[in-house]
Amino acid sequence: MPKHLILIVLSIALLTAGISVAVYDGNSPAEDHTGGKAQVVIPNFSPTEQHGKTLFETHCAQCHGINAIGTDKGPPFLHRVYHPGHHADGAFFLAVRRGVRSHHWPFGDMPAQPQINDSDISAIVTYVRALQRANGFAP
Repeated sequence: MPKHLILIVLSIALLTAGISVAVYDGNSPAEDHTGGKAQVVIPNFSPTEQHGKTLFETHCAQCHGINAIGTDKGPPFLHRVYHPGHHADGAFFLAVRRGVRSHHWPFGDMPAQPQINDSDISAIVTYVRALQRANGFAP
């Protein structure tokens, strides 16, 4: 059976069972991990969000991209997968503290980032959530 038919049958089976699967296709401009097409709305950041932006650019942007649009090394945070209803703030803390196994994306595992303290993680999450709200990925 061709791959696309297997995927269709599997998707129908999962949907019938009430399970949804998010598949990254890279086609939506706000989900572009190459940085080539993304049109990101930049809000007016509070002082805490601006501090988080600076920390993000220092510690996270190498893989997750400037303005969190992702790169070829790491996923974008301006994506439905990172909506607070799917990945709560605690998921970011755990990822930074423990690392995370690749599960939504083909980028490989993320190693722990012990150089980032909890206060800095909090500021980074505040920044990411502000970007997500401004771009329609958070309530």
